[in-house]
Amino acid sequence: MFWKRCPRPVRVNCAAVLRIQEDDRIVLVESASRPGAFAPPGAVLRYTEPLGRLGFDADNDHHLRGNLPIGSIEGFVRWFESGTGREDGEECLRRALAEVLAEFGVPGQNLSFDRLRPKIEFSGAELRCFEFYDLVSPVPDRLLALAADRRVHAVAAVGPVEVAAGRVGSALIAPHTHYLTCDNTVSAKNSP
Repeated sequence: MFWKRCPRPVRVNCAAVLRIQEDDRIVLVESASRPGAFAPPGAVLRYTEPLGRLGFDADNDHHLRGNLPIGSIEGFVRWFESGTGREDGEECLRRALAEVLAEFGVPGQNLSFDRLRPKIEFSGAELRCFEFYDLVSPVPDRLLALAADRRVHAVAAVGPVEVAAGRVGSALIAPHTHYLTCDNTVSAKNSP
């Protein structure tokens, strides 16, 4: 007897990610869920529209992280790129950054961002959709100062060598950080 195998669902993760940069150094913060791992500030985007028609099975109610049937990838990407029925990246970052800033006593009012080119990648087992932004309000200076302070272990400023190696000292650097290096990120305003 032959069994028709259903392809495994694709893992989906959609997030807004923030680049805080000075020269060639990027600020990373230690992950609350993965101590010893550093990533740019950011958060998983939320959705507001039911995605049952695509077969999306969320890990957490209204977060764009979960499983998707492989046949729904094109429809999901079209929906994601339209921006409708989901949280705006800037709104997501204001929510996420408020938590990070509060931890260090930095006020986070009136944050402003420049949108960079989004990145969608599919590895065969995972679909990752990122919206990247630069932080342009006065807050970057304070976070850069925290990264330079040797007493603060939860914030680091890394250069392209550390990003390429995937490590800062003994700590891991999240793989998506490499999209934020100068060579890989182009402003959406200047892209074709």
